[in-house]
Amino acid sequence: MKNRPIYGLVLSGGKSRRMGTDKALLDRGGQSQLAFIMGVVAECVDKSFVSTRADQVGDSERSQFAQIVDRYDDMGPVAGILSALDEYPNVDWLVVACDLPNVTTETIQYLLTHRDGEQPFTAYTSSFDGLPEPLCAVFHSGCTDIVRKFVDDGVNCPRKILIRSATKLLDQLDPHALDNINTPDELQNSVLQAS
Repeated sequence: MKNRPIYGLVLSGGKSRRMGTDKALLDRGGQSQLAFIMGVVAECVDKSFVSTRADQVGDSERSQFAQIVDRYDDMGPVAGILSALDEYPNVDWLVVACDLPNVTTETIQYLLTHRDGEQPFTAYTSSFDGLPEPLCAVFHSGCTDIVRKFVDDGVNCPRKILIRSATKLLDQLDPHALDNINTPDELQNSVLQAS
């Protein structure tokens, strides 16, 4: 299991409706939030990709990185996850949302070191509600059919997929590592403003 390749997927295909501006492009002391997350992920995996919608492929920021284009429409983050699983089914996928300003290589490395290939998913437990954090998680090789079955049954929420599946859960080392930013107020209080 640990000998399988581990690829990274940074989800950046969201429409950022609540933020009002593309979260992947938020400035982080001279680099974009997307470039920051890609740098963190790339340090920890064999290959890394940005998950994009078809209309984002030529975007000046996203086009700097290898991309996996969503093969599914109007499914939220699971569109990017399932597209990556389709593209490279025989690897473990580290899936990370682009809007996590506090994520560190230590957070990622701990997750990867403690992943469990006997179960289809490995994730951190949310420090807010105790449920799985699906957008900093490992989707193990062989989980494609599980994800697709949920999607076919109308379940497009990655968190619900992990809740209803055999998922190895880990406690977060830093309770704020996976805090995300969705609104201008959350941005104002985030590490991005301190950069």
